[in-house]
Amino acid sequence: MTRSALHLLGSPRIERDGAPLEVDTRKALALVAYLAVTGQPQTRDALVGLLWPEYGQGRARAALRRTLSALQRARSDGWLVADRETAALVGGDLLWVDLDEFHRRIAECRTHGHPEAEVCDRCLGPLGEAATLYRGDFMAGFGLRDSVEFDDWQLYQSEGLRGELAGALDRLARGHGALGEWEPAIAHARRRLALDHLHEPAHAALMRLYALAGQRSAAIRQYRECVRLLQGELGVPPLEETTALYRAIKEEGKPPLPDEGTPQPAREDAAASRPSPSPDGPLVGRAAEWEALLRAYEAAGERGHVAILEGEAGIGKTRLAEEFLDHARTRGAGVVAARCYAGQANLAYGPFFEGLSAVVDRPPGAPRLEGVHARHLAEAARLLPVLAPGQAPAPPLDTPGARSRFFEGVGEVLLAVCNGSGPGSVRTPGVLFLDDLHWADESSLDLLAYLARRLAAPGGRPLLVLLAWRAEEIPPGHCLRGLLAEVGRAGAATHLPLGRLDRDAVFELARSAAGEAPGGTGEHLGERLYGETEGLPLFLSEYLEAISRGALGTDDDAAWALPGGARDLLEGRLRSVSETGWQLLTAAAVLGRSFDFDAVREASGRGEEEAIGAIEELVARGILYEVHDGGEPVYDFSHDKLRSLVHEETSLARQRLLHRRVAGALAGRVRGGRDPGLLAGRISHHYRLAGLDAEAAEYSRLAGDHARSIYANGDALAHYGAALALGYPRAGELHEAIGDLHTVLGEYAAALTDYEAAAALLDGGSLASLEHKLGNVHARRGDRDVAESHYEAALAAFEEPGNTSGREGERARLHAEWSLLEHRRGETARARELAQKALELAEAAGDARALTRAHNVLGIIAAGVGDLATARRHLGESMALAGDLGDPDARVASLNNLALVHGTGGETDRAIELTGEALVLCASVGDRHREAALRNNLADLLHAAGREEESMEHLKRAVAIFAEIGEDGTLRPEIWKLSEW
Repeated sequence: MTRSALHLLGSPRIERDGAPLEVDTRKALALVAYLAVTGQPQTRDALVGLLWPEYGQGRARAALRRTLSALQRARSDGWLVADRETAALVGGDLLWVDLDEFHRRIAECRTHGHPEAEVCDRCLGPLGEAATLYRGDFMAGFGLRDSVEFDDWQLYQSEGLRGELAGALDRLARGHGALGEWEPAIAHARRRLALDHLHEPAHAALMRLYALAGQRSAAIRQYRECVRLLQGELGVPPLEETTALYRAIKEEGKPPLPDEGTPQPAREDAAASRPSPSPDGPLVGRAAEWEALLRAYEAAGERGHVAILEGEAGIGKTRLAEEFLDHARTRGAGVVAARCYAGQANLAYGPFFEGLSAVVDRPPGAPRLEGVHARHLAEAARLLPVLAPGQAPAPPLDTPGARSRFFEGVGEVLLAVCNGSGPGSVRTPGVLFLDDLHWADESSLDLLAYLARRLAAPGGRPLLVLLAWRAEEIPPGHCLRGLLAEVGRAGAATHLPLGRLDRDAVFELARSAAGEAPGGTGEHLGERLYGETEGLPLFLSEYLEAISRGALGTDDDAAWALPGGARDLLEGRLRSVSETGWQLLTAAAVLGRSFDFDAVREASGRGEEEAIGAIEELVARGILYEVHDGGEPVYDFSHDKLRSLVHEETSLARQRLLHRRVAGALAGRVRGGRDPGLLAGRISHHYRLAGLDAEAAEYSRLAGDHARSIYANGDALAHYGAALALGYPRAGELHEAIGDLHTVLGEYAAALTDYEAAAALLDGGSLASLEHKLGNVHARRGDRDVAESHYEAALAAFEEPGNTSGREGERARLHAEWSLLEHRRGETARARELAQKALELAEAAGDARALTRAHNVLGIIAAGVGDLATARRHLGESMALAGDLGDPDARVASLNNLALVHGTGGETDRAIELTGEALVLCASVGDRHREAALRNNLADLLHAAGREEESMEHLKRAVAIFAEIGEDGTLRPEIWKLSEW
């Protein structure tokens, strides 16, 4: 029997009895490939839209007829069938397809009784055959010049198949390696790495196989190749695990045994979303939660209260919260509402900025700010400059207690705009609502914790903080769990886990949709709905909305059990959108969050009248909804999955164009006077997705500078890291800044890596400062000899010709740090000599910062030999200078050291007071190691004062932080011994 073969892996071709089957056009080959991959009949309309998108309908259908006819004339032997409406391929004995065979071989391994990612002896045969079938990427070298849609589809298929091949090769390498078959294992590992030469785990796997096969030098070369590629193309070092593997191979000749049983973390479904509002439907199945919310609101009238709505995606948290916010507004409450978004966890204070922006400059929020003290407005203006127009900017955030004052200012503004009034003179508690809190940035969580603790304290202000998060995204040990427990112990929290709706609630919804009393046909509909949705409110709302439009037919019609579930429903809502409406939708999807009219109009490229008409159409269809609170309206998708679907169906070329437009529009706002720090992260995101890496890198650096200036250290690290990955040209400066941040966070191994990278990239004039910083990190770790070697190198660099002018202050600070190192060694005479030299250099240079440090170290040395009077004099001078400078680090040091002197002199209460002040300031700066030391010192002082419970609390927190410091897995006792600095 004649048999044809279709080869799609590699250069595509059709064969008949082993000989090529010639087809007259590329479109014919594309048509056969598409039918083979989809595996089901396709309508002629769908095919002409894919292959001839530029043609009119009549011309496109004629082209399809000619192509089908050409294939039939080319002796397709019955495997191509077509009628007036559809076309399809018939496989089996008539047509062999290499892609089908590839999938069959991989699927065969799923019948072996083990998890799919694992491999057994029986897997090696079919996996090897699958790898052999994969001669090249899907339809390699093929393309259609006039069909972007087909090219996008081909690219999508190719990426997916490469992923399947990568998985098969990983398993083949592991399987052959487990049997000691090193040659095939290494061959498969090398082929896996060739698929993606930046895939670090593939480098590590190949290193391990080389080492186990006795090819130690090859393993070392592979590590160096990995380092070269990662540094050269991504600007990042290898992971610590890869470096540890390299060290083990280099030092011991063999790698450690791999941990094959470690499960991989599940990835978040990026399309998962909040439920769309359903204002016309009844709120059912939430009576107990509603009553609990009302009780929490009443409790908030006496002092602040926190209420948490927790549950899985689509469970109805947002719907319940929105109903409650409407209820609170009817009682005269002020409401600030915002939500967090996936992919924006590095946007410092994002939800607070969004929520306050919507109310502070319009009624009734604006008049309520009249009673807020000017200093609080000035502090909050760091986040919202509109709060203090025309006023001098607030002092820099590097002054003592700056972060606490900033939090206090934002809190006072929040309380003011939420301060409502009910009937008569009754004061009504306001509501702050933060939705999807599992996506919040670190800085916002810190501010939220400050507000919650302040509200929970005795005498707290009347405000209900309503939070919503997904249970699966907030694991045990998460800071939000700790905050909930802490506020709960104070009696100021209500926790409301939301479960799925039960059968009765679904039936009530079904009866409401059918407009019938119990016992009618709505009961049958309820049974059907409950079986289809299992009580998940997200799916219920989508099914009921479709029923109201008659989109599902009757409840007996099997067709309304739609393939693809909710996705198909969402696609149905998009199909009837006009061309202009679709352009607005694609622009809105690229914006990625709530958007204003000007932003979406500029991104879409449409005129003002056209854009307004399209927005009105989309709002009327329920695809977008409008938030209008007295000012300019803001728009958002009624469902996040709608946004995800629109973005997914937008071609890659158009996505890039839209991202470029959005980035340009936001950058224009910065040029128009907006604070670049507030927008830089978003601008970088859009430039990156537009393929403009240089512009994205610059704005990532700006975003990092802004986050660092307000002590959002984690956000700053993320932004700087992104700038490096995008090829920021002055990489050495970024590595130094990243090293500074890692040092503050107590991540010393990472700090050393980045300082070393900076030293390799910066010019000689910066080397002295970097050697100084390297020495400081080693001193913090207790590596005193290594620290001294870096101090010596720094001093030598300072004294090089052309490097001394204007550097006396730095040399003075270097001598002060060196003095402290000698003091910790017990070399008092040498320490005093170096400290005195530091003081002389600082005085000669007139450098106040160096003077502060020199007096501080001289005070430590004096205290060490029992000369408390001299210690107080030097430390008092240091503290005064630090206050004049606004240097929080120096002030923390002098406060702590002076407290130790008072404690030694028996003045315990004064010592406790000074240490407490230092602790607050240190925590605001974010220096983890020194915060732990301060808590440890405070625990000792409280113990001496007989305040055992407080002492134990600080000791526990100190131990927890100490245990996190260092990050290299080595127990370093010196880290735990820090008490003065």
